[in-house]
Amino acid sequence: MSNSCFTPSAIASVIAVVACCACFGAHAELGGTMPSQAVAGASAPRTLLNGALRERTWTDAGNTTINEYAASTGLIVAYAWQGPTMPDLHALLGKYGDSYKTGAAAAAGSGNLHSSRVSRSDVIVESGGPMRGYVGRAWLPAALPAGVTSDDIQ
Repeated sequence: MSNSCFTPSAIASVIAVVACCACFGAHAELGGTMPSQAVAGASAPRTLLNGALRERTWTDAGNTTINEYAASTGLIVAYAWQGPTMPDLHALLGKYGDSYKTGAAAAAGSGNLHSSRVSRSDVIVESGGPMRGYVGRAWLPAALPAGVTSDDIQ
């Protein structure tokens, strides 16, 4: 019997950490930078609206399709999603998550259980749908390129 420090549980832990890091690196957040080339698990960016936006798409662990939108500079300005589960809004919103939480707390008494709209000066988040049919989008209103409107985020 060997006294190796590489026990099955230690190896499994290392693999889990590496997998989490690899997944996190593949997807950025609002205000982050979209890679200019294809990354594992996401489509290659394609240009939209005469080059005003770049879009790439991936499916998260819950089988929800997420579209990521960036300005021509690479700045991620929006996300849209559709699928059976809610995406990880904390990961998508990044540094705008606290602003969203503040707005969501203020709107909590609206009584609408199937949809919400949180509109802050720095970030807007719309989300809704029945169970297993979630849709939504989040964007930075001040960062949308000229000629791009929220209607272009789908």
